[in-house]
Amino acid sequence: MRSNRSPQDLEPELQRALHEIDPGMPLTINTWERELGTALFAARAASIALGVLGVLGAMLAITGIFGMAASSVSKRLRELGIRIALGAQRKQVLGAALGRVFRLLALGSAVGLVLGLVATKVLSFIVYQATPRDPFVLAGVVLTMLLLGLLAAWIPAQRALRADPLILLREE
Repeated sequence: MRSNRSPQDLEPELQRALHEIDPGMPLTINTWERELGTALFAARAASIALGVLGVLGAMLAITGIFGMAASSVSKRLRELGIRIALGAQRKQVLGAALGRVFRLLALGSAVGLVLGLVATKVLSFIVYQATPRDPFVLAGVVLTMLLLGLLAAWIPAQRALRADPLILLREE
């Protein structure tokens, strides 16, 4: 039955009308949303599980990028301090501190895009109405991971820019 009224409003009237026709007839009222929710439960659960795993994977990737950038900057802090002491511009120091990190982010994004294209066939069977090779989703994921990776790498780079060259040169 179709109606613009809510199922809670219709249920008593339907029960009364059907009870008048046949008092012994059993009546069960299920809404379209409830039936569809039951049918799509497995797909929704898989989508939620994949989303949670995706968020955990992104957190792990950001932690790794931050750790790699922090390690790279700490190993090269003296060199970066010498560059600052010799008059290197802020942009040059950032390029020296984060050049390898940026290259790895670009390579990781390219590999992730290729793997994402390969995985779309598998995911389209698991996730309801997932379209393989959706350019907006793939571009959004790559762009989001690039931006989060750049933010994670930017924090250690700021440490290199704040380093005092005189203190760094006196060490050792």
